[in-house]
Amino acid sequence: MSTLENKICLVTGGTRGIGRAIAEMLLAEGALVVVCGQHPEGVSQAVVEMNAYWPGKVRGKDADVKDHEAVSALFAFADREFGGLDVLVNNAGSGKFAKVSELSIEDWHQMLDSNLSGAFYCSREALSRFGTRGGGYIVNISSLAGKNAFAGGAAYNASKFGLNGMSEAMMLDVRYDNVRVSTVMPGSVATAFGSGEATAGAEWKVHPEDVAAIVKMLLKMPERTMVSQVEVRPSRPKRG
Repeated sequence: MSTLENKICLVTGGTRGIGRAIAEMLLAEGALVVVCGQHPEGVSQAVVEMNAYWPGKVRGKDADVKDHEAVSALFAFADREFGGLDVLVNNAGSGKFAKVSELSIEDWHQMLDSNLSGAFYCSREALSRFGTRGGGYIVNISSLAGKNAFAGGAAYNASKFGLNGMSEAMMLDVRYDNVRVSTVMPGSVATAFGSGEATAGAEWKVHPEDVAAIVKMLLKMPERTMVSQVEVRPSRPKRG
């Protein structure tokens, strides 16, 4: 995609954090963007704020990606609003960290269903639409936790290891259909992810707009070239 002008893009979890930065990057590049989030009021506020800068270019719908019927309704909404899909960014996810012995069954399913099954549901919907557009691009926002396990991260690690594996297999499935699949694996990012609170003193961390810049680079690569995985780390992390 030499240009993102008028490309139709869907960003899950696009109302804040990394997803919001990616949505705003796409809008700045001239794309038409659909964002989703779990809470209707948060989606409405994000759409109003982005429409102030890019009038008429962004739409939003509340959707929980753990629910495949909600995902189907989200993609039908994108069809009605913009008439197709060229780019899917699977960004929605959740994090809860505890030892296996202390992790509830509900928390286990929450992370597997949102971080892995949600990306699967959305990817299936996107792939069914790319054929009519002559191709497309799926970017999965994963994590370095998908390669490096850590204590207390069993469910989160499992979900991100699974996402990385699904992404690689999907890339092999569709590479001859003019569809590219890339996985971006950030380390420490300055967002409220996992804590529910704003991150203070996070100048040393990767910032959401840095991840968005990587996504832009991926989407604008010549069609002959696909970057399958990108690892992203702070340049100067805090010393232990």
